[in-house]
Amino acid sequence: MAAIELRNVTKKFATADGGTFTALQDISLTVEDGQFCAVVGPTGCGKSTTLTLISGLESPSSGEAFVDGKPVSGIDTGTGFVFQQDAIFPWKSVLDNVSAGPLFRGMGKTSAREQARDWIRRVGLNGFEDRYPHQLSGGMRKRVALAQTLINRPRVLLMDEPFGALDVQTRSIMSTELLNLWDQTRPAVVFVTHDLEEAIALADKVIVLTAGPGTVKAEFHIDLPRPRVVQEIRFDPRFVATYELIWEALRDEVQEAYSRTTTSGASQADLAVA
Repeated sequence: MAAIELRNVTKKFATADGGTFTALQDISLTVEDGQFCAVVGPTGCGKSTTLTLISGLESPSSGEAFVDGKPVSGIDTGTGFVFQQDAIFPWKSVLDNVSAGPLFRGMGKTSAREQARDWIRRVGLNGFEDRYPHQLSGGMRKRVALAQTLINRPRVLLMDEPFGALDVQTRSIMSTELLNLWDQTRPAVVFVTHDLEEAIALADKVIVLTAGPGTVKAEFHIDLPRPRVVQEIRFDPRFVATYELIWEALRDEVQEAYSRTTTSGASQADLAVA
């Protein structure tokens, strides 16, 4: 039984003019228990929408979404979500942020804080328990967000470009840290990114979505050894060969999405001149 499954899912949104916008069209995918899956595709292909359907934040317009074989019918406490923007509480210390989940789930304060201190140590923030988010760097805030999510030991972990706002060096370091943390509890992961190199370096498989409305164009299993150091795995000849193979599938979709934006811009400019 797959940890995550989407079966022929279509998602449409209402538009301001009374019409509909189709973000995803007849998309089917599976992620096995403990598998790290990366999803790539051009802007506007429905990558983030895919995560909201798995999490229960949105419902399919048609088709079905399953987690652990059960239809998704709302937000499940067994699913963790790490967003692109920090979702930590600015008025709480690092310790209080990380212990918030266990406390919400009914754990006693002493036990929750003990577990929080352990996870703060795991993400390399030992000694920063009393700091507040505004006193931390971007990379350190991401570490807090990871600890805040992983302390709840989710069976499913959804990540929406979590390192997109970080500089290149910090992003590589955080990617390696993520793999180390993931290896400790092995949740099923769906990791959305625009960065194909990041996807290959992290994942067991990479799914390529078409230009919107998104559907699965291709699926690639990543034959690279674990454990991986993201800063080093990129030099492996198999990495380069895999990149070339997936880019062949992704390139046309990126070009198609770009041509739509330039055509749309030209049309608007023509209307303005007229």
